[in-house]
Amino acid sequence: MNPAHRTWNGGESDDAELLAALPAGLRVMIAHPAGFILRYGAIHFRGCVDQPDWHSLRKAWYGDHSFHRLYPSVFETDIPFAQDQMGDQYLLRSEEVFRLDAETGKVDRFASDLESFMAGIDGDIAAYLNVGLDHQLEPGFLLLAYPPFCMAESSGGASLRPVPSGELILFHADLAAQIRDVPDGGKVIITATE
Repeated sequence: MNPAHRTWNGGESDDAELLAALPAGLRVMIAHPAGFILRYGAIHFRGCVDQPDWHSLRKAWYGDHSFHRLYPSVFETDIPFAQDQMGDQYLLRSEEVFRLDAETGKVDRFASDLESFMAGIDGDIAAYLNVGLDHQLEPGFLLLAYPPFCMAESSGGASLRPVPSGELILFHADLAAQIRDVPDGGKVIITATE
């Protein structure tokens, strides 16, 4: 991975117990520094830290708002090690990397292993992750698309604005729960509140 693409480093790992429990490849990648952000938020790799909450792998994996609690499609054993700028999550499931579409809750196999995943990021990160490199996000922020990309109305364009990552994660989980049983092409009503 090109160190020049790192735009934020997570400091030192302070959750030695969790770090020791990770698979070797992931442990080496996020130990020093304790997680990082590439390309101003294109992708964020969580670290074995207690704070800040948005960067804590333990909180994403085991906390009150952990992904396996928010999404029935995520297993408790899935390691939510990274997220892209739109809030889609990357899960290490055994050796494979899966992608959680945060708006819909669907989980699909994304890469055969962590090494292949990193090779894709080192190549054309924008095409590989389907992210835009023109958005420079502050650490702890993700992009909210409105209307959500899973809605047909977004084909005419969606507005994107930075929001705190915890806020977006909860919004997406709620959206996914509400549309879970809506068939493709079904209609929903979204009421925006501030």
